[in-house]
Amino acid sequence: MSAAPARSGIRFDRVSVAYSGTVVLDALDLTVEPGEVMALLGPSGSGKTTALRAVAGFVRPVSGRVFIGERDVTGLPPHQRGIGMVVQQYALFPHLRVADNVAFGLKAQKAARAEIPGRVAEALEMVGMGEYARRYPRELSGGQQQRVAIARALAIRPGVLLLDEPLSALDAQLRSGMLAELARLHRELPDVSILYVTHDQVEALTLADRIAVMDRARLQDCGTPQELYRAPKSEFTASFVGNANLLAVTVGEAGVTFGDAELKVDTGAAGVGASATLCVRPHLVGLGDGPNSLTGKVSEVQWRGATHRLYVEVAGQPVKADLRELKAPPSIGDEVTLHFAPEDAVLLSAGVSKDG
Repeated sequence: MSAAPARSGIRFDRVSVAYSGTVVLDALDLTVEPGEVMALLGPSGSGKTTALRAVAGFVRPVSGRVFIGERDVTGLPPHQRGIGMVVQQYALFPHLRVADNVAFGLKAQKAARAEIPGRVAEALEMVGMGEYARRYPRELSGGQQQRVAIARALAIRPGVLLLDEPLSALDAQLRSGMLAELARLHRELPDVSILYVTHDQVEALTLADRIAVMDRARLQDCGTPQELYRAPKSEFTASFVGNANLLAVTVGEAGVTFGDAELKVDTGAAGVGASATLCVRPHLVGLGDGPNSLTGKVSEVQWRGATHRLYVEVAGQPVKADLRELKAPPSIGDEVTLHFAPEDAVLLSAGVSKDG
């Protein structure tokens, strides 16, 4: 596919959106670099879809500006923004064949008639749907329909591609395959900026160069998947990006206290006696004696195929451990000892823990 237009990249300059006086996006400052995949990750009502719709031109900010490349597009209608968009429900025209669905945007842009068949074929080949050009949407599976929707968005050669929960209507197996396809498309379209809205942490961790974590209409955190997973800055980030044990601890001179246990961890600049939260990922918790040992009673055992998850009650708090499938897992009520390495824990400021 030909190179994307130069007007790639997205910048939110303190963008706020309100409906009937209720703020649904609050002073968002965020930049998506040219060629970058940025995932907007957060629960329902966090503001992530509103941010995407502000880029698309479907909502008008009450304050702030939206830029695509160097252009201020805040006041432009959607069709003048040079974007491609894919939504959850495909939005294909049922009375049009696949090729005509893909050609729709090109015709709306008044592309040269002689150019359209080649552009359509090119886009369909990119998503592996070239041989389905003559079919109707009803003759395709859900995954195939979503591929066609992506091809329609790519056919106009956008500088910016907006994806709004594009895989949420697919079953788990199809979703996994489409994730691989989207990753491949990203490699083949290195100049296209992608803004990807999802509440699924696996999608965000798999596809994104960076993740913007949203909650209650505000940007809470932003960083690479590795940064947010390994060294989250807040309890919300720790609980929403991956799964986490969030343990209420008290800072001591050489580590922290959790119940009766003295744990050796890096406390940074935290003052002695301060309340804090210790974040430990369940897959980094081992069974048996070791550094930073915790003893408690098993409250639940879940078999998850390749792993067992243990829930162990320690000092009145549940501690989760994801362990390679155990031949003889403990039973509910058994006393067990867990452990984790000092370098596998991150100390967060105090707050309310969230279960994952």
